[in-house]
Amino acid sequence: MKIAIIGAGAAGCFAAANIQAREGVEVAVFEKTGKVLQKVKVSGGGRCNATHECFDVPELLTKYPRGKQLLRKSLYHFTPADTIKWFEERGVQLKTEADGRMFPITDSSQSIIDCIFQEMMRNKVQVYYHKSVNAITKDGAKFIIHFGDTTTYTADKVLIAVGGFPKAEQYKWLTDIGHTIQQPVPSLFTFNIPAHPVTELMGLSVPMATVKIAGTKIAQSGALLITHWGMSGPAVLKTSAVGARELADRNYSFNFIVNWLNDVNDADLKETIVQLRRENGKQLVQNKNPFELPKRLWEYLLLQCGINEEVRWGELSAGGQNKLIEALIRDTYTVRGKTTFKEEFVTCGGVSLSEIDPQTMQSKLHPGLHFAGEVMDVDGVTGGYNFQNAWSSGWIAAKSMEKDNQSDKQNN
Repeated sequence: MKIAIIGAGAAGCFAAANIQAREGVEVAVFEKTGKVLQKVKVSGGGRCNATHECFDVPELLTKYPRGKQLLRKSLYHFTPADTIKWFEERGVQLKTEADGRMFPITDSSQSIIDCIFQEMMRNKVQVYYHKSVNAITKDGAKFIIHFGDTTTYTADKVLIAVGGFPKAEQYKWLTDIGHTIQQPVPSLFTFNIPAHPVTELMGLSVPMATVKIAGTKIAQSGALLITHWGMSGPAVLKTSAVGARELADRNYSFNFIVNWLNDVNDADLKETIVQLRRENGKQLVQNKNPFELPKRLWEYLLLQCGINEEVRWGELSAGGQNKLIEALIRDTYTVRGKTTFKEEFVTCGGVSLSEIDPQTMQSKLHPGLHFAGEVMDVDGVTGGYNFQNAWSSGWIAAKSMEKDNQSDKQNN
């Protein structure tokens, strides 16, 4: 039996690593570039955020803006605990950081890459590079894969794990065989506010802030990073993931609101300021920063409120107090267009989940054809969740194809 895996990313390679070498089984991975596991290599700043320490599946599901109907079943088959065990059994130990993200203890994505690739080689997987797919056709129960270099490969089973494409037309070879594609739009992207004064604070980060899209209920909390073109960090990336479709519909023209104090509300903040005026009235507002914000950010916010460096807490006017409250918990910025940087690692959209069996990752239209990873209409927020979907769906597809092969042998 011949198994073809299209795409040498996380899902495709993990599937290949989980198909045991057996006599009469040939597994071939076809990759359009010259490298395997490229996203794994650069993810997490080169450390690879392999999964998340969230072992409660219902809670885990809340981290995926799209794909819950499939994930409700797939994540139970191969959980984050299974991911940790799989890598540890092969010599790669994962560690948990304060926010629950998990990385190899080496702090190097190469540890993950080497582990998966060595397992593929142990399973005698063949990897073919620079093989882009133009079409898939059927010959009875077999699949013929047509490549851009005019060659073909005939397989009994096919796993499509090509990741997400930014444009719908790039999925044409899948719509040609009858599959439906949910319109792809970017997810996990930074907010573009170039030339705004706040960008002068580039490199500054706040450990916990809340970002909300104005006029919606879309809001996420986490670390926030100011960059030379706008804002990034988990708070922004998670917000962009949850709001991916709505922000695309708005053509990336919207306002977002930052609560620099995360979950502090008006009443609590007013009470804190009243107490400061009473107990620290003689201290300069600029010198007495009670909110543990970075000094440069505090000075920037005071400047935006028109509170000069000589004003003392006891002298702060009612108008100044109100401006400060707004700046701290409702600091509003305008986005006009999306960055041209290629920082999006995830695409919202892909093959419709109604056409995929979550127990096997098999196409409901073509028995023997499977899907895994981001090519499906599944995406998670930042934090290791997208890799977990890749591992889970890749593992399920591998076991399904293995089982089908054993069933075919018994029937013969």
